[in-house]
Amino acid sequence: MVDDKYLKGTTTVGIVCDKGVVLATERRATMGHFIASKTAKKIYQIDDLVGMTTAGSVGDAQQIVRIMSVESHLYKMRRKEPMTIKGITTLLSNILSGQRYYPLMVQLLVGGVDKNGPAIFSLDALGGTIEETKAVATGSGSPMAYGVLEDRFVDGISIEEGVELAIRALHNAMKRDSASGNGIDVVVITADKFDRLEEEEVQQYRDKLN
Repeated sequence: MVDDKYLKGTTTVGIVCDKGVVLATERRATMGHFIASKTAKKIYQIDDLVGMTTAGSVGDAQQIVRIMSVESHLYKMRRKEPMTIKGITTLLSNILSGQRYYPLMVQLLVGGVDKNGPAIFSLDALGGTIEETKAVATGSGSPMAYGVLEDRFVDGISIEEGVELAIRALHNAMKRDSASGNGIDVVVITADKFDRLEEEEVQQYRDKLN
């Protein structure tokens, strides 16, 4: 995977649950030691039931989101069915690989639900792809997040348990990683909907951790 210098400044988490996926990020955006934003958006919806988390360069990430949103909608118009998660990931991998001499400085998680069920893939800046079958974290706070995920993840985890685990992992990462902080965004994707949790719901989970 890509060198750690590309992964600084955020923490993102993805969890494959029994009936869907949970994607979660914190909201702090940094430029070196400067906190550039406390309300940064790091989870994007790129299709009806597909989300993407971003770590790395904000401009590069937003460019990728625009490209993939257009490509997925064009595919749906032409084929009369949505792209699979693997199909979206393969296309994205090809785009990143094609930029290898001027790489887009990102690490991404693509997750959602398609006709094959829930799935999450991680991608590095050069297009390297890994299918994540359990839980994954990216960014500068990922070592702390992985400690929680490895300890508490169980096969067949429910959506509600996945949400609690993702928030717990980010909550602990934010305590130790100065580049992560300022709130948590959580998205739950099932076969029926793409649901972004309200801030009050997330805070209720966090209150139980204090």
